[in-house]
Amino acid sequence: MPKPLKRDLNQSPNNLETANSQRNIRIIRVKDVMLKTGLSKSHIYLLANKGLFPSSLAIVPGGASRGWVESEVDDWVMSRIATRKMEDC
Repeated sequence: MPKPLKRDLNQSPNNLETANSQRNIRIIRVKDVMLKTGLSKSHIYLLANKGLFPSSLAIVPGGASRGWVESEVDDWVMSRIATRKMEDC
């Protein structure tokens, strides 16, 4: 039986439901993002600053390490593929 999630005082019940349904979420580092997208590190940050790529998040509050939610990066890649298919029509 899975362990229940500890309740964070800052989390609302709706956030807990979301957390329970999304347990397979993974944060990936920039090297993995580069491999998934074929983009350079600087271009990833450029697109993110323009709002054209998913935003990174602090892995540790107040820390310098950044990461991306893997599913958001995957969705971005799929949207690029869909755009290409639309352009080919």
